[in-house]
Amino acid sequence: MTLGELCKWYLDLPEIKAKDSYDRDEQFFDHLKRLLGESTKIKDITAGKVESYQTHRLDEPSRAHKGEKIKSATVNKEVIILKVALNRAVRHGKLHHNQIATVKKLPENNIRTRLLSQKEFDGLLEKCPLHISPVVMIGYYMGLRLSEIINLTWHEVDLKKGFIRLTANRTKTDSARSVPIHPEVREILETLPRGLHTDRVFLFDGKPFNEFRRSWKTALKNAGIKDFVFHDLRHCSLNNLRKTGNDFFQIMALSGHKMMSVFKRYNLVTEEELAQIKWSEEESNNQAKAAAQSGDGNPSGR
Repeated sequence: MTLGELCKWYLDLPEIKAKDSYDRDEQFFDHLKRLLGESTKIKDITAGKVESYQTHRLDEPSRAHKGEKIKSATVNKEVIILKVALNRAVRHGKLHHNQIATVKKLPENNIRTRLLSQKEFDGLLEKCPLHISPVVMIGYYMGLRLSEIINLTWHEVDLKKGFIRLTANRTKTDSARSVPIHPEVREILETLPRGLHTDRVFLFDGKPFNEFRRSWKTALKNAGIKDFVFHDLRHCSLNNLRKTGNDFFQIMALSGHKMMSVFKRYNLVTEEELAQIKWSEEESNNQAKAAAQSGDGNPSGR
């Protein structure tokens, strides 16, 4: 089997075709075939060759961010999809083993710390075109991923009980989940017109739209917001839910996070929050006594 044959076989699997990330996976394979060679035999793709691939990719310019190089996170995703395809081929009896299983992930420094205040978000929403403002609202208030929102159908929206229900093939983690609808989002959803020949929720000129990023970037620019990407809205949502006092397990069920280590990356405790730390009454009394003693018996410290 060649790399090109493996890619075609994997992308033709029904469960892979049903993924929202299918187009992205296809792009990852295009890079793999370009640098490793479409006609290269799978048996000749060693761990060493994949490590060389990682080095080469890191030195290539980014198409999405001019003046920058490809990020480690992107290269890791490309290698992961190759590993997944090889593992799937082994399970189907097409290969004997996955010889690149030992290739390690590149270190990533991709933890985002940019959050929007409510005032900033309101300003951004004012600059959003009408067809993308509901998408942005769901991202900010409910923490859904962009692909989950853009491809949302009315079949998945239960306005009566107040939930959006996503099936396993609609989520990144391949696990179904229910997300309660925020009151602000509910008001918008109740006013949206239904399409004549589509069940998709978000339309432009009566048709489903997939072009989002250009309008999004223009809105950010007009609102004067820098260093912010759509996925940061998910960080905003989960932080706001935590600060409101919701149970961590409730928030994880809403967001779809399975591991606390991943969930923690989305929660950023600011200095403003730390300044609100509450001390026990005993600690406060001890601090008062210490302050009094440091003032030579004068409680005022003078």
